[in-house]
Amino acid sequence: MAVKLLITDFDGTLVNTFTANYKAYKKALGEYGINLTREKYRECFGFRFDRLMDELGVNDENIRKEIKEKKAQYYPGYFADLQLNKPLMDFIKALHQSGVKTAIASTARRVNLINVLEYLGETSSFDLILAGEEVAKGKPDPEIYLNTMQRCRVMPEETLVFEDSPVGIEAAERAGINYIKITDTYWDNINLS
Repeated sequence: MAVKLLITDFDGTLVNTFTANYKAYKKALGEYGINLTREKYRECFGFRFDRLMDELGVNDENIRKEIKEKKAQYYPGYFADLQLNKPLMDFIKALHQSGVKTAIASTARRVNLINVLEYLGETSSFDLILAGEEVAKGKPDPEIYLNTMQRCRVMPEETLVFEDSPVGIEAAERAGINYIKITDTYWDNINLS
């Protein structure tokens, strides 16, 4: 069956946001005496905010709220560290122009997704953007993929997902969708060029 919907994850798949997110979180957490290492953040990359805070032992709700606000404030200051997956973006644009529906399904906050897409000049190639706050359960729950397919009126066998994280791949599998994995090796290779 032909692909009628292409869904991409955002962080680590369409855009390598690791360094920008890491620096923003490190700065925000540092204000509360929490030293976030690159290794620890890599272990947690792709987690929703609350799960990340759980992993870091930040239990005070007021401090969590302040960290979230500070991280969002600092994040745009590190946009120069973003790397667009240009081959994937070109593929998405080509499919979009040929009539295939395109979507982003990400645990990231909508404001961050839109800000990055605007910064990169890539807002017009997506029919739908679903963000983390628009679903009750984060990946590996398949909710975000099931909602995306429902809104686009397509079946799992008509859908293809690009993903990078184990939780995202599990969500795609649980939704019954074929996927293509973007690996760390991909980003390592483009860093060399």
